[in-house]
Amino acid sequence: MPDSLKIALKNDSDSNDLHAYITGIAIQQGGQRCLLKANGHDLYFPQSPPSIGSALAEDCAISLGHPGNTTTVTIPQIAGGRIWIVEGKLTFLLNPGPALVEPSVLNPSDPNASVNFGFCEFTLNNDQLYANISYVDFAPRLPIAITLDQSSGQSQHVAGMAPDGLDRLADSLRQQAQKDGRPWDKLLVQHEGRNLRILNATHGNAVGASFDGYYEPFIDEVWRKYSSGSRMKINTQAGPGVLEGHINHNGELMIGDEAFSKPNSADVFGCNSGPFTTGPSPTRNAIIPRLAAAFHRSTLLATEQHPSAPSTFYPQDPTNHYARLVHEVNVDKKGYAFAYDDVQPDGGEDQSGKVNAGDPVLFTVTVGGKSVAGGRSAAPQQPVHHQSQKHYDRPAPPPPGGQEHEGGWRGKMKGLAEKVLH
Repeated sequence: MPDSLKIALKNDSDSNDLHAYITGIAIQQGGQRCLLKANGHDLYFPQSPPSIGSALAEDCAISLGHPGNTTTVTIPQIAGGRIWIVEGKLTFLLNPGPALVEPSVLNPSDPNASVNFGFCEFTLNNDQLYANISYVDFAPRLPIAITLDQSSGQSQHVAGMAPDGLDRLADSLRQQAQKDGRPWDKLLVQHEGRNLRILNATHGNAVGASFDGYYEPFIDEVWRKYSSGSRMKINTQAGPGVLEGHINHNGELMIGDEAFSKPNSADVFGCNSGPFTTGPSPTRNAIIPRLAAAFHRSTLLATEQHPSAPSTFYPQDPTNHYARLVHEVNVDKKGYAFAYDDVQPDGGEDQSGKVNAGDPVLFTVTVGGKSVAGGRSAAPQQPVHHQSQKHYDRPAPPPPGGQEHEGGWRGKMKGLAEKVLH
């Protein structure tokens, strides 16, 4: 595994004013928070400032140049990383510690609240490069695609959205709101008359879109089904194998020897509270991603085998229509739409918009979506190396109350990095 990796940043948009920022945890430098400098190869390690909300000592914006241009940078091993893409510039701040204050889409007073930005997430360590396009917190206006070229000659590609992807997602959510009366349309964030981003329903309360009580009718149906003789089967895809589940006399869902209380809507959307809180039991921690995904995708009534095939996902109301429609508007139907969207059956086709390999040569991030809009791939397609028998169960997302920018996939990867470093 190389100590470093080249990243190609391709401007596939109409804008001359796109910039990238690369942040993460420097594995080879004791786990310090870092940014890649604007020169594209050195690291900037912020120092603890004297006061909250201090400016960075360096501008780490990397210009993507004119439309059609490719800028190549080099990163060392980094965990919990993000490649931020922005139209214009982003504002990063420092708190004592140092603690890097990253752009937030949930705080209306954040200096980046009206800025058009998005990101993809990655970790490069001794084992592999693992990266994905993420919609766990929000869907951005800027389409992002990723491609991983390997020394074996194989290539993996995730296409992302076309330039009108966010507008299509917005229209579909408005239609869903009219259909079921739920505040899907309130998840839309606009600026100067255009759709800027769409928040995941998990964060609906930040924009007055309450989904309290939303999943409860489905949860009650699940409890009735598995109280009346039906048995669910959870393939942990780990040492415990396939475990059977039913509702016991105490009203708990027993899966193997593990008891799960009845979740509520917040538990299902967030995948990290109530019965989905991870702990010291490896068996329970293997069950949780499969169980949380089955609730999130509303598959527990459609089938008793979990993980189930994508054809069973989102079969009925209530379900997470944000996640359903995110997949629908992505060109190849792939994207990380909730915390355990990487859960799939053995041998199944990945849905989460990830690439990973132990022999990475070049990681390409393509911004703008013009190529896919024209019916052409944003990168040459080569045979894809599927690793369908491997499951990358990362640490659970952080509990409610943490800062938004540590949520989703990168929150899990940061937890993994801390385990590696200590």
